This record gives sequence, structure tokens and C-alpha cells, in this order.
Amino acid sequence: MSPEQIQKNKEEFINIYKENIKRQGSEQLLEWIEKTDFFTAPASTRYHNACEGGLCAHSISVYHTFMDKHYVDEEDDLESVTISTLLHDLCKAEFYTISTRNVKNKETGQWEQVPYFSIEDKFPYGHGEKSVFLIERKMRLKLDEAMAIRWHMGEFESGGKAIGDAYNKYPLAVKVHLSDLESTYLREKGTSEVHRR
Repeated sequence: MSPEQIQKNKEEFINIYKENIKRQGSEQLLEWIEKTDFFTAPASTRYHNACEGGLCAHSISVYHTFMDKHYVDEEDDLESVTISTLLHDLCKAEFYTISTRNVKNKETGQWEQVPYFSIEDKFPYGHGEKSVFLIERKMRLKLDEAMAIRWHMGEFESGGKAIGDAYNKYPLAVKVHLSDLESTYLREKGTSEVHRR
């Protein structure tokens, strides 16, 4: 992802965030996010948006997927939707590091060191629950927002009966999960690339 696109995505994220989230603590949370690598981190190491800036791009994609496919004026609270979609993967801030590995150049036959993202979890507290914890350090979540963020991975994360119970009680959790799935496997397909500085 180009530096220009990374900056454009950061501006879009911040604009959506400030326009839709007015809750006490939201400004402090955004200040903290801006001090992390959230806007330059990848969304994964080798799957969707495995590139510099991929995490922010994925978060925006999940927001737009929700708004395009699942948002219902009479049922959904825009602030809750924005919080749950933009911040569902906050756990991935300060989560990746840049390493190098040797790869054979197909054209020259020479071995070259190339950079790639690897995981260095400084705070191993899970996935969805870690995002909930990080958000709540600055801004209180409503119960349905916490459930949506905690269970956005669905059956990709262990949870057994608790996932089904959450989905039965909190429609927001189902919609965030579906938006994350569609963004990851349909809208962002083919967006992985070798990390280049």
C-alpha cells in the first residue's frame, strides 16, 4: 500500500470516528490509537491486507460492509456500529513486528533478504477480549458493543455455546461478524502483498 493510500485511509478512519463517536473518552482513545502503529500495521501476516496500512484499511472495510449490507436505521445505533466495526481489531495494534527472511530471487537465482511481518504479542490477552479491554481503558462500551467486538471472529475462535448465546441476544454481534467475514474473504481478497518499505 502506498504512503499516500495509508494517509488517505488514516484520514478517512479519523473522519468517520469523529463524526459518529461522541462518547466520553472517545477523544482520549483516539489519541492513544494515534500513538500506536494502528494506521501502519498489517491486518494479518499473510492473509487479508498483509501489508503496511492493512489494519486500518480492513477496519474501514468492515465499517463500509456493515453500512452497505446490514445497517437498518430503525434498529441500529450508528455510534455503536462505528465503535464495533472500526475498533474490533484494536488488539492488533502493537502486535506485529518486521522481520527478515531469505528468499531466492526467481530471476537471478540469488538469495535475498526480504522483510515480512511476524507476530510479537507484547500483551497476550486473546483477540476480541483484548480489543474490548483496550477500548475500555479509555471509553466505556455498551454490552452489545462489547459482545460484537469480543465475538467478531465467530467460530474461528474457541467459545463454544457462548458464541451462540451472544449471537442470539445481540444482533449487532451477528452483523459485525458477517461484515468482518465478507470484508476479509470477499472484499479484501487479493490485497495481500509482500511487505515493502
